[in-house]
Amino acid sequence: MKSIVFSMAVLTALGACAVPDGKDASPQAIAASAYRAPGPATLTIFTMVNNRTGSGGHTALMINGSQRVIFDPAGSFRHETVPEKNDVLYGITPNWVSSYKSAHARDSFHVVTQEIEVTPEQAERALQLAQTYGPVAAAYCTNSTTRLLRDVPGFENVGVTFFPVTLMEAIAQRPDVRTDRYYENDAGDVLDGLASLKL
Repeated sequence: MKSIVFSMAVLTALGACAVPDGKDASPQAIAASAYRAPGPATLTIFTMVNNRTGSGGHTALMINGSQRVIFDPAGSFRHETVPEKNDVLYGITPNWVSSYKSAHARDSFHVVTQEIEVTPEQAERALQLAQTYGPVAAAYCTNSTTRLLRDVPGFENVGVTFFPVTLMEAIAQRPDVRTDRYYENDAGDVLDGLASLKL
């Protein structure tokens, strides 16, 4: 009974984590969209935080290694020009980073961005893990992100959790993290945010 109550609490708290739709882009589309951001290799944790309660709604991980992707486990961010396979979004240019944050930020949620500079080897390990993790079940966004991070050298002490703010607060203790918060005032959800993007 306790596990059922816990599961329902997690599902309620993580309403932004969607059920995967199972539509994977072709290898050709993924290869054609590959984008490598200039500068050092980085890992960036996105946390969607409720403006009223302070609770977390979703977790995602942007990886900038040999290419930049977003591991968006059980996420609802979908666009016809962003190839996706197994909850990994490809071709993440600066415009798409901005669009990702804009689609999630609204009057009820803001987006906390925590960027950590890593070695190319750490970034490639994270990229490999994201690409092989497979589609993530609803409400497991933070759980899968923490499990992935624990397998990256230098992040072994990340605790496994279902709660986005718990991960965010743990990452905030690192001396090498750069944090930003992004706000918007529009209503709706991620799909509404996507529909209103000016690309």
